[in-house]
Amino acid sequence: MIPNQWYAILESDEVKCGRPLAVTRLGEKLVLWRDAQGEVTCMRNLCPHRGAALSAGKVLGDHLECPFHGFQFDASGCCQVIPANGISMPVPKGFDVHVYPTRESHDFIWVWWGEPREDLPPLPFFEDIDDTFVYATFRDHWSVHYSRAIENQLDVVHLPFVHRTTIGRGGRTVVDGPLVTLEDDLMNVWVYNRRDDGTRPRRPKDLPQPSRPPLLQFRFPNVWQNRISGNTRIFLAFTPIDDANTLIYMRFYQNAMRVPVLRQVVSLLGMVSSIIILRQDKRVVVTQLPKKTAVEMDERLVQGDLPIILYRRHRRVLLEQAGAA
Repeated sequence: MIPNQWYAILESDEVKCGRPLAVTRLGEKLVLWRDAQGEVTCMRNLCPHRGAALSAGKVLGDHLECPFHGFQFDASGCCQVIPANGISMPVPKGFDVHVYPTRESHDFIWVWWGEPREDLPPLPFFEDIDDTFVYATFRDHWSVHYSRAIENQLDVVHLPFVHRTTIGRGGRTVVDGPLVTLEDDLMNVWVYNRRDDGTRPRRPKDLPQPSRPPLLQFRFPNVWQNRISGNTRIFLAFTPIDDANTLIYMRFYQNAMRVPVLRQVVSLLGMVSSIIILRQDKRVVVTQLPKKTAVEMDERLVQGDLPIILYRRHRRVLLEQAGAA
């Protein structure tokens, strides 16, 4: 995983008030809980006293209580109570739990995975998905590294084969370009697939400047959208569990229908077809080896793989900048 990034790790409704939640994310065992004001905290799921899972404990107001010996920790990870020492004794140093900077936005819980700092960057989302949109959501576990799952959604070559009965209908096997740009960790992809007429694929520099928004957008480290239209989006958050497992949060966003109740029905109907397409991808991607990708690996890429090549290169740049390459 790329350090020093905001990651969407859960949807907000997964963390209930008064109930600690244990999850594995980014290769770490974590516990998330809400205080008396409903603010969410994410910390390592490990009591520094005897190694018990804090997620098995209780939320007591603004503290999380360890189930083993009753140690209590606040939202900053500081131990505030050691019952065995009595309430008059100050808590010794060294009993803190590591806490991850956490924010809630767009009905997601985001954690900062990396070196703590005061000037944390904005959350990575898409500005054109605003409060006028409603969505239906679907969660799917894939037994691959999250880089494989991301690359699949940047892959324009696979469409007429993996999706020949859905979005790949028409036999458009030749890939002109594609056009790809990258700025401020935002990748834009314009797709120009066509039927094979015997001519060679056009190179990106031979394509006209696009007059339409990009079909695909990916924002590092782990969110993607398919701009189906001005009123419709497919959104994916690729949440790393560990090096071999990913949880995909898929949302079907729309703001064409705004009538209460009916707008949610439209979103649910749109989600059905999106699930079918996602499962077509999953059937193939989980067979890929190795499960994790890199810039240099035993693969033979073609011109149509330009989005994947750019993704891998920029991912390596971010890893090197964070000292993790």
